[in-house]
Amino acid sequence: MTDRTALLFANEAFYAAFATRDMGAMEDIWAKRAPVACIHPGWGLLEGREAVMQVWRSILAGNNAPIITPRGAKAFLYGDAGFVTCFESLPEGFLIATNLFVKEDAAWRLVHHQAGPTQDQPPEEEETAGRAMQ
Repeated sequence: MTDRTALLFANEAFYAAFATRDMGAMEDIWAKRAPVACIHPGWGLLEGREAVMQVWRSILAGNNAPIITPRGAKAFLYGDAGFVTCFESLPEGFLIATNLFVKEDAAWRLVHHQAGPTQDQPPEEEETAGRAMQ
């Protein structure tokens, strides 16, 4: 598997953990040694693994966690760092997100997630982990 494909799979794993409300999977995808940060739409900056995980625990435990589907993912690599841009599809429309990853123990781990409103829509032809393998 190429690094690009692995990066797209890590991005998909993040959204799968969110969709299934799997806190164990969410903790696994985030970096354990590298500094982490997160900015949810309309929120301030969350800094540090404990603060980020605490908020994810709250979101995933809640009854009103949105159902988000990533679309139009594109991977950008810079050695042992990379980021994925994608649209987050919600029932009300779309957000646009950037997810920054670094390699820890030979696996891509999330170090930053930021999503915000957009008036754009994902392109018809999507770049996904499954398609990247073809």
